[in-house]
Amino acid sequence: MAITDFAGSVAVITGGASGIGLATAKALHARNANVVLADINASGLEQAKEQIQQSFGNGQVLTVPTDVTQESQVQALMKQAVDTFGRIDLVVTCAGIGRGGLIDMFPASEMQTLMTINFMGTYHCVQAALPTMRQQHAGYFVLLSSVAGKLGTPLLSGYCATKWAIRGFSTALRAELYGTGINITTVYPAWVDTPMVHQEGMEQFFDIQILLTPEQVAEAILEAVSSGRHDLTLAPNPDIAFALQLVQQDQDQVERILGESFQRQMAKVMGQQA
Repeated sequence: MAITDFAGSVAVITGGASGIGLATAKALHARNANVVLADINASGLEQAKEQIQQSFGNGQVLTVPTDVTQESQVQALMKQAVDTFGRIDLVVTCAGIGRGGLIDMFPASEMQTLMTINFMGTYHCVQAALPTMRQQHAGYFVLLSSVAGKLGTPLLSGYCATKWAIRGFSTALRAELYGTGINITTVYPAWVDTPMVHQEGMEQFFDIQILLTPEQVAEAILEAVSSGRHDLTLAPNPDIAFALQLVQQDQDQVERILGESFQRQMAKVMGQQA
């Protein structure tokens, strides 16, 4: 079911100390929702809470330091939400990290970390909130994937793997939860102006054109939840939008285009370093 009125609703947001998570929390609070903000960064959470409370919303803000890789902590997060507010209407899974590199030199430990945070963190949130939503016969999940969950990007094989996993997970869940009153929107944004895209080395290997702000993504998320939209793809970048359209028709061609572009960029970088 869609959520058409956020006033008085209860939203749990992971990765809420910054980026899309914080922007979504602000947008929900401005609509008088009660927000349960979770992040592994405890000090950042308190700063985020202060920012959220500066808006004119009437909802409450509860902060719960949480490591989404720890099942027990996520279970405790959802329990605290229910104990405080009596229900969970919306869960938005924004906790995630980005790592990149040539697969030859990408450590297994890094791959495991990506999967544990990005995918297993999402899984823990769904499993922990689902019993409450089933009792309510209503609830909504917003699961953050990425355009990297639809396009394979060189140097981001691990990140892509986690975002494709979220895509498959959410698609299967929608079918499994059909008719229960529980809905899912999967979000596939292109480059967003968050700390993730400003990591050292990103701009060296990627032609990053940031055309989305966290606030734009947050507003789009709430519109999608209000309409019950399942796929929210945000790709204002013309090249990414073209690739997403082409991949539906010719996967091989898209991989060839991306591969050729990557090899040219690698040659340029190596030439600069020589």
